Amino acid sequence: MTAEIDAKTEQRIQKEYVMWLTSVRADGMPQPTPIWFIYENGVFTIYADPTTQKVKNIAVNPKVALNINSDYEGGDFVVIMGEAEIIASPPPATETSAYIAKYGQGIIDIGMTPETFVQRYNSMIRVTPTRVRSMDG
Repeated sequence: MTAEIDAKTEQRIQKEYVMWLTSVRADGMPQPTPIWFIYENGVFTIYADPTTQKVKNIAVNPKVALNINSDYEGGDFVVIMGEAEIIASPPPATETSAYIAKYGQGIIDIGMTPETFVQRYNSMIRVTPTRVRSMDG
């Protein structure tokens, strides 16, 4: 089952630069991780280093949560539960125009080139929302 994201929540998602992805380790411990993402056509796309814990976690348990930081008082939050899948041979991030438009400068700012970024982050996580909780601030 896919959850609908309303227009106001989508607008908030589109303006965010970083979200948190929470996956669950095999021992049951939640593993929150800040991530870069794009949201298009009802699906979140995240490029990942295939050796990271989040990728290992999703391979065992595809249930994840995404969230955006709240405002100072805990309002204006967005939490999205979803099903994740690992795409082992995705198109490179450099061929995903929306991703490069959003994070091209960020790649440079972390001391990488588009080529070195693609070499390291050569796995893709796709998250399909199944439930959405949000509250306006």
